Amino acid sequence: MAARLPPLNPLRAFEATARRGAVSAAARELNVTHGAVSHQIKALEEALDTVLFERGGKRLKLTPQGALLLPAVTNAFGEIAAATALMKQPVTSGDLTVTCVPALLSLWLIPRLNTFTDQFPGVRVTLIAANDPENLRSLDTDVSVLYGDGNWPDYWTRLWSRLDLFPIASPTLLNSRPLRSLRDLSDHTLFHGDDGREWSTWLSAADAIDIVRGRQHFMSDARLSTEAALHGQGIALGDTITASHLIARGELVVPFDLTVPANDAFYVACRQSARQAPIVKVFIEWLFSSLEESMPEPQTSARMLLRGRGARAAEPFRPIPAKRRTASNPQRKTRA
Repeated sequence: MAARLPPLNPLRAFEATARRGAVSAAARELNVTHGAVSHQIKALEEALDTVLFERGGKRLKLTPQGALLLPAVTNAFGEIAAATALMKQPVTSGDLTVTCVPALLSLWLIPRLNTFTDQFPGVRVTLIAANDPENLRSLDTDVSVLYGDGNWPDYWTRLWSRLDLFPIASPTLLNSRPLRSLRDLSDHTLFHGDDGREWSTWLSAADAIDIVRGRQHFMSDARLSTEAALHGQGIALGDTITASHLIARGELVVPFDLTVPANDAFYVACRQSARQAPIVKVFIEWLFSSLEESMPEPQTSARMLLRGRGARAAEPFRPIPAKRRTASNPQRKTRA
């Protein structure tokens, strides 16, 4: 490995110069002379047998070869700096930044966060509502809980939970405007937490894809559509993770017993270097142990039995433990 690497000091001079745009600025940052930086860059170019900067202007400009090298060098030095900082932290104290799917963050993680912070009082947690794999690249992010296909090969990734989807509604709404059949969905507002594909999947499984749809509203994520259902504004699609405790408390009911697999699943992911930090390890362990402990007892709130095609329809809604679920829907992610 060492034989394939360019000399490290010249790499450091190259990265600082490219970032600063001038040899003099890089020299001040590295606390060396202008000539020393120039010499290191020249040595790197000779080692790589290529020109890294276009000379002649007031601000140095990278050649195509230099532009190809810079991101890898910047990331490598960033990872080294992050690992060094982690080595200096106490085992279970310090700052922890977590990005999480908005619905999961609001409806599952935050209600349980105290069980983690009580166990590790020295941890200061920053929570960010986001479902963007690009956050994995940021050195400011320690752990991400994402909804997707889990295909992030450059990062440590582990399946956290699969989930099923089903209609949810406020009991107050259904008491005033009952759902006696699938056709009655036309009299209700449907809330989408995606672009409409999830409702289409469920209606297709219920043999009801052709029913007349009434008013429909589209939300940026499943958290908002669930909140709309909680307020009695209409019918949303819930899932076996974020909606289960709302159903257990009677704040939402499941009018039909039919469930369909969600497009993707929840995954826990982080940079390989961050995975080695004790504070990250204990948080990830807590995530998985809390999932097993938090699954509620089976509920029987479904009011109508359906016999759909290719979906679960044999009994009223039952939250299914993560280790027993299987996914069969290959569509791309839409739920956040």
